[in-house]
Amino acid sequence: MKTTRRALLAHCTALALATAGLATRPCVAQAQPAAPVVLVLGDSMSAEYGLARGQGWVALLSQRLAADPRHKGLSVVNASISGDTTAGGRSRLPALIKRHRPAVVVIELGGNDALRGLPLSMTRENLQAMARAAKEAGAKVLLVGMQIPPNYGRRYSDDFAAVFPAVARQEGAALVPFLLEGVGDALFQADRIHPRADAHPTMLANVWPALKPLLPVS
Repeated sequence: MKTTRRALLAHCTALALATAGLATRPCVAQAQPAAPVVLVLGDSMSAEYGLARGQGWVALLSQRLAADPRHKGLSVVNASISGDTTAGGRSRLPALIKRHRPAVVVIELGGNDALRGLPLSMTRENLQAMARAAKEAGAKVLLVGMQIPPNYGRRYSDDFAAVFPAVARQEGAALVPFLLEGVGDALFQADRIHPRADAHPTMLANVWPALKPLLPVS
């Protein structure tokens, strides 16, 4: 009988110590995976130049994704700056990738290179470098093409437009051939360069077919 009581006491003591250990063990919260990010790196065409906030195609994209149950977890980061060039985007992209760890990078740059008459070889090299940096970080890449009026010289205009599909082929990126496809003259602001708010749904419609297959689905 004494042996039984001694064994029972030892068992209860061990149980109490184990319970106390569990109670004092620090609670470690499980890290929640970050929501996938679509990073848009662009110029004034994507930075809502001359528009009220929320009217540009990037904001409309964010609204579309938020309304779609398959894409509700996605977050859109608009890192576009009016006047930016491919060189500017190339210099900014590494920090943006490190900060946001995007699943998709949309590159909408090059128009200001052409307006400044910069060498197309430089534009192409910068676009390639951005596409490669995004891919090396594990992101899918969408290249958004632009065109310029022929008054810059037909050859320069044609060669500029050809840069985007060439880079997309070489780097295995998806392509929007021309962001402003279907945007008529009446849909531009007074400067005849920047689209009005009512043109941006058309711009999103141009981007969406190429972007949709790249998006993570929840």
